[in-house]
Amino acid sequence: MTLSKGAMRLTIGVYERAVQQRLQAWEEENLAGRIWQRDASVWTSQTPPPAELLDRLGWLDLPTDMRAHVDEWRGFAETIHAEGFTHAVLLGMGGSSLAPEVFQKTFGNRSGYPELIVLDSTHPDAVRAVEAQIDPPHTLFIVSSKSGTTIETISFFRYFWHLMRDTTETPGRHFIAITDPGTPLEELAKARHFRHVFDAPSDVGGRYSALSPFGLVPAALIGADVAHWLQLAGQMADACRLPASQNPGLVLAAAIGELVRAGRDKLTFITAPEVAAFPDWLEQLIAESLGKDGKGIVPVVGEVLGDPADYSNDRIFVVFSIGETLTPDREARLEALEKAGHPIIRLALPNPEAIVSEMFAWEFATAALGALLGIHPFNQPDVQLAKDLARRAMKNAADQHDDDTLPIETIDAVIEALRTLVEQVAPGDYIAIQAFLPPLPDIDASLQALRLEARSLLRIATTLGFGPRFLHSTGQLHKGGPKTAICLQLVDAPMMDLLVPETDYTFAQLIAAQARGDAEALRQRGQRIVRINLGHDVQNGLTALAGALNEAML
Repeated sequence: MTLSKGAMRLTIGVYERAVQQRLQAWEEENLAGRIWQRDASVWTSQTPPPAELLDRLGWLDLPTDMRAHVDEWRGFAETIHAEGFTHAVLLGMGGSSLAPEVFQKTFGNRSGYPELIVLDSTHPDAVRAVEAQIDPPHTLFIVSSKSGTTIETISFFRYFWHLMRDTTETPGRHFIAITDPGTPLEELAKARHFRHVFDAPSDVGGRYSALSPFGLVPAALIGADVAHWLQLAGQMADACRLPASQNPGLVLAAAIGELVRAGRDKLTFITAPEVAAFPDWLEQLIAESLGKDGKGIVPVVGEVLGDPADYSNDRIFVVFSIGETLTPDREARLEALEKAGHPIIRLALPNPEAIVSEMFAWEFATAALGALLGIHPFNQPDVQLAKDLARRAMKNAADQHDDDTLPIETIDAVIEALRTLVEQVAPGDYIAIQAFLPPLPDIDASLQALRLEARSLLRIATTLGFGPRFLHSTGQLHKGGPKTAICLQLVDAPMMDLLVPETDYTFAQLIAAQARGDAEALRQRGQRIVRINLGHDVQNGLTALAGALNEAML
């Protein structure tokens, strides 16, 4: 059975009745109106409700409220353009970095405007790679953090501040900050004479902040028409005020929610090439908002589309298309999945800019999914645990001995550990590859090949995240979600390290502590994990690991 709702087409088979009943119930209880009224009872019966249900709903008004700042952003962007800046390097994590990265990858930078580079890895090779791409005198650094205390962001700042201090007598002219009012970052920016500080609304959480200064200031800097974007988002916001059966956000939520309630919790994204980066942003929104209290939806991003035999009955497929941009092979595979009974949600976008309005639709849908699944969608209770454990590991940074990390050279032990994990695989499980490795193209390609091999061998969903980036997105799901994650944590031994100026630690020590802290947090939350050290040569280590995985299946 197929349902069509405007640009959305739902092929959901036997689940259609449950979805229709859900939409009818939401219309009767005026769910859309209650969300817009900030009615905390949508998500909780607790009195008084948790603070984060009262002070995290500012995203609803961003398409309207942010219009007042467009001229300021445009004027600043034109100044940077006129001064000949060639690069803008965003130093941030999670909600501060994902939307800007999607914007650069999807739209690029207009001619004459700086190219945006996002740094959200503390691996020394990643920091060094960004440094190699830029011309410091023509680079603007965007220090972006809601709290103003994010250790990764502040470490990046210190490194590049000292680089610029050695380059110019006025390093502050090369830095701007985006942060909430009154944060330590705002104080730092004033003390170091940053070029500008952009205040963000304090009632908007990081993963809902794409249409706030965190997303739109970097977009303006690369030459995007942010006024038009806010108009598109405003049109979607108006549509999300409609009764449930006509409301794009609530139709999405009803379809996904009822399928998840039926056991299909692996939300698998397939996209046209023009919007291939968009699911990277959706991944954080869904995983961090809805992965807690032993519940969750697992977003599966970047997994190669396979045949029906590659999938269990825990999948939902979401397809973003633009015109006829899906290849005939992909269309044939999707038709085969439909015939096999897998539910498919198709979203036909008129052009790539439509992802801006889709951002609002998915935020609204995620909020409604929280209500349907009994999940608080605006907090992240398990993220802090990993941070605390990483901080404890940093205190012992001099001791690099990890008893639980298997060197890839001890191949027999690696095979045995993988075999133990394989024997524990149960229906509904998924493999989470957690790569505390440099996020470079060749390494990413090898990890994607490893994902494909794992799916082929085990017939379960796979996800891939580079650390510490994923700690601010899917990390909440891994620790707070259902006990279905099989975590494969990969670390390496960097050949060259970098000192973080003004501190007593290096980037290699920081990323190692973050990996150890997350592993301990996963164990405390009852998840299965194996840690493998790929050594100095990551590519050879990944080749050996792929062989070990095959051997473990024998």
